[in-house]
Amino acid sequence: MKILVTGGAGYIGSHTTNQLFCAGHEVVVFDNLSTGFRDAIRPGVKFVQGDVRDIDLLEKTITENAIQAVVHFAAKLIVSESVGMPIEYYENNTIGVISLMSACRRTGVNNVVFSSTAAVYGDVRQQGLISESQPNNPINPYGRSKLMSEAILRDCEAAYGIRTVVLRYFNVAGASADGLNGQRTKNATHLVKIASEAAVGKRRKMNIFGTDYPTADGTCVRDYIHVEDLADVHVLALDYLSKGNKGVTINCGYGHGYSVREVIDVMKKVTGVDFVVEEATRRVGDPASLVASSEKASSVLGWKPQYDSLELICKSAADWEKRMTF
Repeated sequence: MKILVTGGAGYIGSHTTNQLFCAGHEVVVFDNLSTGFRDAIRPGVKFVQGDVRDIDLLEKTITENAIQAVVHFAAKLIVSESVGMPIEYYENNTIGVISLMSACRRTGVNNVVFSSTAAVYGDVRQQGLISESQPNNPINPYGRSKLMSEAILRDCEAAYGIRTVVLRYFNVAGASADGLNGQRTKNATHLVKIASEAAVGKRRKMNIFGTDYPTADGTCVRDYIHVEDLADVHVLALDYLSKGNKGVTINCGYGHGYSVREVIDVMKKVTGVDFVVEEATRRVGDPASLVASSEKASSVLGWKPQYDSLELICKSAADWEKRMTF
C-alpha cells in the first residue's frame, strides 16, 4: 500500500516506517520535526515537513501521493508535561485527530492506525492484566486527549466508514536490532532511556520517583515492549485493515510487568555499571501499575513478539546510547 506516516520522524514512528518500507510498502513521512529527527527517516522514504493541524497540506500530501492508509503517531506524549500544559495537549493531540479525519474524509482514505496509550485506563486498582474492556478513567490531560481522540475515531467510522485500529501502547523501549535507530529525544522521561544514559555516563545520576506505591517494592510497575515488536504490530494492523475488517482497539504489551527498581537492576547488570540512583517524591499523574493483556493482539492480528526480554531491551538501549554522539 501507499502509506502516510504522521510523526514518522519520531522514535516509534521511524521504527515503524522502516518496517513498512522493508515490507514493500510505499511510505511518505509527514512530520513537523518539533520532536522528531530528519535523520531518523531511512533513505528512500519521501518526507514532507508539516503539521497535522494543517488540513490543506495533509489533503495535498494524501492526494499527490495517492495515499491508501494512514498511520498516525504525531502527538505530544509526556504525562507530567501535560498536567502543566493541558491546552497544548488537547490542541495538538485531539484537534490534530480532527484535522486528520477531515483530510481522510475529503480524500477517501478509509484505513487508519492510531497511536494511543495505556494512559486511557488511568490508575487501575484491580489485580491482574488490563484488557481492552477495562473502564477508561485517565488521570492526566495526556490520557484524556488520547481517549477523546479514540471517541472521535469511532464516531468517524460509524459516520464515514473510516476504519481505525487503535493501538494502546504500554511502555515502549529499546533500539533496533541493527543498531541504526533508537530513541534520540533529549531530556527524555522514559525510564529505560534515562537508565541507559546513566549507564553510559551521560547522566551523573537518575531518580526513582516514588517508593511508596502499592506494589511489591514500592515503585511503579510497567509492561515494557520492545520498539521493534511494537512496530510489527502496526504492520499487522494495516494488513488487517486491508482485508476490509472493522476497526478494533488493541493493547500493545507483553502481559508482564517490571518495577522501576527491577529495570534499574537489569540495566546495571547488562552494562556492568553501578550508576547512582536517588529516591525522589512521586510525579503527578503516574499510576502505580499498568500491565497489558496481549491476548487480543495475538488472536486478532496474529502478533508473535520476537524481543520479549527485559535484558535485551536494556542492552539494545544502552548500546544505542553508546553509539549516539549527536
